[in-house]
Amino acid sequence: MSYNLLKGKKGIIFGALNEMSIAWKVAELAVEEGAEIVLTNTPVSIRMGTIDELAKKCNAEVIPADATNPKDLDELFTKSMEVLGGKVDFVLHSIGMSPNVRKGFSYDNLNYEYLKKTLDVSATSFHKVLQSAKKLDAINEWGSVVALSYAAAQRTMYEYNDMADAKAMLESIARSFGYIYGREKRVRVNTISQSPTVTTAGSGVKGFDSLIDFSERMSPLGNADAQECANFCITLFSDLTKKVTMQNLFHDGGFSSMGMSYRAMSQYNKSFKTCDDCE
Repeated sequence: MSYNLLKGKKGIIFGALNEMSIAWKVAELAVEEGAEIVLTNTPVSIRMGTIDELAKKCNAEVIPADATNPKDLDELFTKSMEVLGGKVDFVLHSIGMSPNVRKGFSYDNLNYEYLKKTLDVSATSFHKVLQSAKKLDAINEWGSVVALSYAAAQRTMYEYNDMADAKAMLESIARSFGYIYGREKRVRVNTISQSPTVTTAGSGVKGFDSLIDFSERMSPLGNADAQECANFCITLFSDLTKKVTMQNLFHDGGFSSMGMSYRAMSQYNKSFKTCDDCE
């Protein structure tokens, strides 16, 4: 059911790779809610994924761009304004990648060149997107920029590795740039701290299935899935949230406020027969 929350709005969606991507769900729902969009990803991701199918479904143009390359971003915003016939109203940054995770380097044995890549792709790219958009005055007043984060920015999560550092940096950029962008252009900037979600990128984290199971047991409402995350993104793109900015908004079924839940404790107790076994 459509509520026309984005009727007449235009936006750019970064990061849709395939049907598992949160960005894919956001793109579909944005169009359903009345928006016109441009899709973008790196050239290699476009070749590897199925974004062309999404573009056809959403009647959207795909503009390749490396979000770590300021020149690519300038060209992306310039061409997007030409394609869409004016400035955009919303941007989704759904980008993350860690070579250390992919290569199996533990957090106490990081490859620092890989760490630089993690931070550049997963966090600094967000600053570059915002800087390019502001320089080109590419976002309308009361526009909205959203990036996807995770609770590992605030607390230690087993094997989340250097992506936790990247998410902490991502959220800091939202606050720092959000102040400037809001003050000067009335553009709001937020991050969504999403439940662990089955995506191509997320599935690369060691023990991801166990993490999802634990989070599900800890969260009173259960994990939020990709479609539910898309629903939340749409509200942040809409005029219903015009005064929400510089926030990290937890969309995790209550996980971030929990210490221990009955379901998680019950599962733990089933693993032991006596208290002596727990020592």
